This record gives sequence, structure tokens and C-alpha cells, in this order.
Amino acid sequence: LPAVKQIANVAALPGIVKRSIALPDVHSGYGFAIGNMAAFDMDNPDAVISPGGVGFDINCGVRLLRTNLFESDVAPVKEKLTQTLFDHIPVGVGSKGMIPMSARDLEEALEMGMDWSLREGYIWAEDKEHCEEYGRMLQADPTKVSARAKKRGLPQLGTLGAGNHYAEIQVVDEIYNAQAARRMGIDEPGQVCVMIHCGSRGLGHQVATDALTEMERAMRRDNIVVNDRQLACARINSEEGQNYLKAMAAAANYAWVNRSSMTFLCRQAFAKLFQSTPDDLDMHMIYDVSHNIAKIEQHMVEGRQKTLMMHRKGSTRAFPPNHPLIPVDYQLTGQPVLIGGTMGTCSYVLTGTEKGMSRTFGTTCHGAGRAYSRAKSRRNLDYMTVLDNLKQKGISIRVASPKLVMEEAPESYKNVTDVVDTCHGAGISDKCIKLRPIAVIKG
Repeated sequence: LPAVKQIANVAALPGIVKRSIALPDVHSGYGFAIGNMAAFDMDNPDAVISPGGVGFDINCGVRLLRTNLFESDVAPVKEKLTQTLFDHIPVGVGSKGMIPMSARDLEEALEMGMDWSLREGYIWAEDKEHCEEYGRMLQADPTKVSARAKKRGLPQLGTLGAGNHYAEIQVVDEIYNAQAARRMGIDEPGQVCVMIHCGSRGLGHQVATDALTEMERAMRRDNIVVNDRQLACARINSEEGQNYLKAMAAAANYAWVNRSSMTFLCRQAFAKLFQSTPDDLDMHMIYDVSHNIAKIEQHMVEGRQKTLMMHRKGSTRAFPPNHPLIPVDYQLTGQPVLIGGTMGTCSYVLTGTEKGMSRTFGTTCHGAGRAYSRAKSRRNLDYMTVLDNLKQKGISIRVASPKLVMEEAPESYKNVTDVVDTCHGAGISDKCIKLRPIAVIKG
């Protein structure tokens, strides 16, 4: 279905509060459009939760690490650094992780999220502070995750996967808000950062698939009528609704552990090449945001505080300054919002605003948004041309599957700068930093 029709179908779901919101990067997806946000009233017994409003890649998100290196430090060893990262981070569709993981470890990781990574020594204590939900959703219940999902997730922890996921070495290109950038440890253009974009791999996909089957039965039992069968849903307080919420939270925790494992591998790769330590390279985490998730949040609706079930699919939380749920470091600037570009295009760091809080429940865009389907990209583009274009821009690339290069080429997507400028112009988030890639690692 076209994205606009999908947004209208979401607006007709039981218990929705105010309106179904589309963001500038919107394009059609499964059930909900990608780039769609909808809030449901937890006090309304008919309000629903829908796996289509989260997506199959639960807690797909972006993490940004800074360094004290500059482009001039990296340029002479760029190819070697790209190869070292590619060697450290397993990529591709069926890739298997380098982080040793037993079935018991997986159970604990699903429950504990980044607390597991901290206990096992893969992250620093302050990494948790700089993560949405502090890297752990407390309602996670690993017993609600099927054996099949666990079997798919066990070998994949600490892997990038395929599709639009990537690890990029980026350089600060422009700073729009020097004060906010300084709070993030970004002082001047030319500074090197690392961006990691990935999600919950096969485990999250299986959790979504299992829930859709269960919810179709619940809809028949409770006589829930929707305009599109892809919008399979269940009442939030029903057994099926709660089962999904607990399994989804466990998959979200898995995704944070996954990004944390890759953070560890990135820090190791940089330390090895520059014969230093991650600490001396100042490889601190700026922030980690999720753009495929459902969460319970408090929001003001018509002058009254309400508890809402937020569905954000292809959209990012963007809380304003002084919000109680953002870290102390960012209380004066607003929550950092990471907008990943596509392969070879720029990325952005934005900050949340009060206007966004009142207009879009503290939500903004998540990236560029597809302009062409994957099949159309494969038909219309030649992978050698795409690789040559990246080389001409001075971007090193390592890719596990050449076919994916066409699917993820910049031409397949909308212009990320237009998307970000639209959000900035609408006042739902403010531009802070622009980053451009110098090396890309993809599945």
C-alpha cells in the first residue's frame, strides 16, 4: 500500500491519541509506514499494540562514538583502518558473532540488556548513561521469546547483518550549534567519529513473526476490526498484547547488547591500529537512539498528563532540554538525535525541542527514507558504478555482498539533508552537527 494510505489506516486503530503522524522520510512498510509515529492511550481498555508499528527489526538504531583523532591522523592509514574494522566486525546475512555466547548468556542478555555487556566487560559504565532507556527495557521477559527466535539470535550477537546496516568512520563536516556539540565532546570540524547502525538481527524478526500469528487469533476473539490485515494487533492489556510487549523488550535489549558488542570491537580495532587504548583515543559514546520500538511514556495531552503506548517505526525519540529521561550531560541541550545517512552520504546529529514535544510527542525523522524499492535499485543500478562513485568521493568501502551495494546506493534513497532541513524548519528537532563518511563497512 502507498505510505499515505498506511498512515490513514493507522489513524483508524482503536485507542489512538490525537493523530497518526508521518515524518519527512516516510515510505511504505509492513502495516505502519516507515517514518510513522502513533500514540495509544493506556487508560483506554480498547487501545492496541501492533507489531507492524515497531517493524521486524526491533530496536534497529544508531550509535555514535567520538574520538580525539582528526582526519589528518586517519588519512594515511584509512584503507588499513577500514580493513581492520571489517576484520573485527562480522558482517553479512548469515554472519556469526565473535563474542562467545552460551544459551544461558543469551537468556541473561535478553533480560539485562547493556547491564549484561557491562558485567561482561564489553562496555564502559558511562555508555549506559548515554543510551535511550539506559540500554535496558525492564519489562523484558526472555520466557516470552520463542525457542526458534533464540536459536536464530544466539550465533548472531555482535554482528552487523545486511541490508541498510553499517559501521562508518565519519568526519565532522559542519557544526551548527557549538555549545551543544561541545557537550557531546565535538570541538571542531575534522574530528573523527564512528557510527554503528544495526538492530536485533534474526531474533527480532522472529519475535515479530511469532506475535503477528498470535495477534490474528486475538483479533478474531476480541472482534478488533482494522483496515489492513498487516495491522494485526491486540489490546495492550490482553495476554497477547503483554506477551508481545515483554518479548519485544527482550529483543530491544538484544539489539543494545549487539551494538555494545560492536562498540567493543570498534574500540579494539582503533586501539590496535593506533597502538593506543580506547580510553586514550577518547572513544566515548555520544548517544544511542532506537528508531523501531514501542514504549510507555508520559505526555501532556490537552493540558493533562497521560500514559501512552508510543509506536515509533522509522522515527526517533527527540526529547527537549530539561526532560527527566535524558542524561545529565544533555539536560541543557536536549537529547541528541542520530540521523544516519545512506552509504556514502552525510549523517546528522540533531537535538530535541519543546515544539517537537507538543507537536509530535517528542519524535523526529530517522534517516533518508527509501525512494526506490530494493528490486528497482538492483534493476537500475550497476554495482561497479556505485563503487567507483564512492571511490571518487574518497570513501573506502568494504562490503560482504556486491548485490547489496545497488540496494543501498545513495540513488535509492531520498536526500537526507532535505529530510533533516524539513524537521529543522518545522521545529521538531534542531540541527547540531553534520558528519560525512570516509569509510563504510556493510553486509
